[in-house]
Amino acid sequence: MVTNFREFRVIIHTIFSLLTGLLIGIWLFMINIDFPILWGFLAFLLNYIPNVGSVIAAIPASIIALISHGIEGALLAGAGFLVINFILGNIIEIMVTGQKLGLSNLVVFLSLIFWGNLLGPVGMVLCIPLTMTLKFACENNPDTLWFAVLLGPETVPEQFPN
Repeated sequence: MVTNFREFRVIIHTIFSLLTGLLIGIWLFMINIDFPILWGFLAFLLNYIPNVGSVIAAIPASIIALISHGIEGALLAGAGFLVINFILGNIIEIMVTGQKLGLSNLVVFLSLIFWGNLLGPVGMVLCIPLTMTLKFACENNPDTLWFAVLLGPETVPEQFPN
């Protein structure tokens, strides 16, 4: 059983890294790039490196595609990496994490925009933990309980009855 947020986040990230590697391998196989299993496995491993891991994984596969299929093959390979990593890593993974933690999809999306604008790329990576911290802080004060309810399912603490 998962006991804390960090363990939960690692489990979710591992599942999405596996899915990313699998989809990249399938994409590269479909466009006939050599060694698609190797590139999918490399994408899985390097997905653990924040922000640059996906780019590093895309470089050798794109070079192989450029050599074997020309510029069109390299662009297709790079586009596949970009689309898969963006959709899985920046949209779906964040939404799944938010749902498991009791945040609505709208709150997760808005927190991604808010924290991203406030703190840049670091804020986008930390949007769920920062929003959860804000929610927990608001739940423990009767004056801000209304805001905690807006962030997720209503969990009125016993010391603040209606």
